Amino acid sequence: MMKKLTEKQEAFCRYFMETGEKTTAYKMAYKADKMKPAVIAVKACELAAEPHVAARIEELREATKERHKITVDTLLAELEENRQAALCAETPQAAAATAATMGKAKLLGLDKQIIDLKSSDGSMTPKGSINIGELSDSAMAEILKARDAADS
Repeated sequence: MMKKLTEKQEAFCRYFMETGEKTTAYKMAYKADKMKPAVIAVKACELAAEPHVAARIEELREATKERHKITVDTLLAELEENRQAALCAETPQAAAATAATMGKAKLLGLDKQIIDLKSSDGSMTPKGSINIGELSDSAMAEILKARDAADS
């Protein structure tokens, strides 16, 4: 059984679904007007990483997808329809067609640019690189905490 959320936690989840921004949702749900932006960002990441809060956000996401019948296939079909409309317009809209194509690529995870920074002999191989897009919310919160501690 999922832990019951407080009113503020539930509000945070709903505001997050509405805005898509953790820090904005945190500011709307909690009294954060006297907090520093970096502290708000850390608190928002920590809250979103709590298992019961993350589960509620996922529950709300699933309900939204179900209500609107959104799937990857429906999104791809819509983007292709938009791309074709842009190309077949009286004055073809190359930028709009390209945007739709890139939307499809992003949806399928094909928009990642991979740059090989290694030299042929291996002497210039990067050490300890991190893809911040793959960091969990809790890992990002830890990094922000460490940064704030260093700034103090």
